[in-house]
Amino acid sequence: MFAAEGYHVVRFDNRDVGLSSKLDGEPDYALADMASDAVAVLDAVGAQRAHVLGCSMGGMVVQRLAIDHPDRLFSMTSVMSRTGEPGYGESSPEALAVLVGRPAQSREEYIERQVAAHHAYGSKAEWLDDQFIAARAAAAYDRCFCPAGVVRQMMAVARDGSRADELRTVDVPALVLHGSQDTLIDPSGGRRTAEVIPGARYVEIEGMGHDYPVAVWPEWVATWSDFARTAVAA
Repeated sequence: MFAAEGYHVVRFDNRDVGLSSKLDGEPDYALADMASDAVAVLDAVGAQRAHVLGCSMGGMVVQRLAIDHPDRLFSMTSVMSRTGEPGYGESSPEALAVLVGRPAQSREEYIERQVAAHHAYGSKAEWLDDQFIAARAAAAYDRCFCPAGVVRQMMAVARDGSRADELRTVDVPALVLHGSQDTLIDPSGGRRTAEVIPGARYVEIEGMGHDYPVAVWPEWVATWSDFARTAVAA
């Protein structure tokens, strides 16, 4: 859908997940390293600058990109994310229990737990399609299941701490998207992100949780495309 709006879309796996390198036994890394990975991807595809969008932890990586590599961005979009400050974007006890629970011990358990997770912190019930969620979970598991990598990523997030002061210096067009029903990263995290980034635009999607169900795709793409065109024009 983004491509249909005229954009060349590049997606990549963060380090330690998917088909990217796994860092077992390597020194601890930081979100700044993950932002540098994104710059390396831009270099690999020959893009001097890009509109960059990230969700959840990806939103934090995008924030770090805007702080450390603003010259590589046309714009930044932080989705269902937070600044790292205590008191903003905290998880509900139920959602946190899902996030930090022991890793699944089988493919079947992983799929079942992904479906349950969406019902814990996902969008409103009428937008959830359990068969669709299960199919995506199965594909993700088959592609690569690396819980140790996810733990290392979470540690990188924790090490980064608060980005609020640095975000106040960002001079990149910024869009912040969040779902009103997100309990994994409360919407206050998105509102705070938009508050501290100068000139940021904040859009809260009613009924969306910590996911992106098919029902919100048209609104999401239209909102982002309008923002991206305005960002370039500015």
